[in-house]
Amino acid sequence: MTSSGTAEPVILDAAELTSDPELGARLVESAHRILADLVRGGAALGWVTPPSRDEVAELLGHVVTAVQAGDGALRAAYIERRLVGLGYWLRYVRPTHRPHADLEKIAVDAAVQGRGVGRALATALIADARRAGVEVLTLDARGDNGEALALYRALGFTEYGRLPDFVAVGERRYDKVFHMLDFRREG
Repeated sequence: MTSSGTAEPVILDAAELTSDPELGARLVESAHRILADLVRGGAALGWVTPPSRDEVAELLGHVVTAVQAGDGALRAAYIERRLVGLGYWLRYVRPTHRPHADLEKIAVDAAVQGRGVGRALATALIADARRAGVEVLTLDARGDNGEALALYRALGFTEYGRLPDFVAVGERRYDKVFHMLDFRREG
């Protein structure tokens, strides 16, 4: 395919990302561009103002370290070698919570939203969690993020709690909605 409007995304894991010197070298810059643009546009990614390049580099370093220790998974979506989305989960740190992990973030470039990139990332991360022996995968989302909440429900997540008006963005308040996918119920 020759146009990023028609090509299918390729989902890579952390090992594939770090083994490709070109993609690895561009990962921080590309992830920073996506995250900063999304936050600038009002996306619910945990920042009120766009993160700096250094914040994104530190975050990705932390995630890669966790992946190398078997305590996380990182996935990146590319269309024609251009990063268009990323997501990760991390295992909980507390010893009593170690069998579980939190799907921390899925971010998709606004230019390709609605093309299944978020679903492909989430599906790959769920499969990674199953293979890693995670018992319960949790996540939280801002209550006004209807598309993400619908995707999580479609992938089998169930809502287990809600904190009304918990997320503060300036004067605006949003619910924080908690979801879980319990792999123990699958057999």
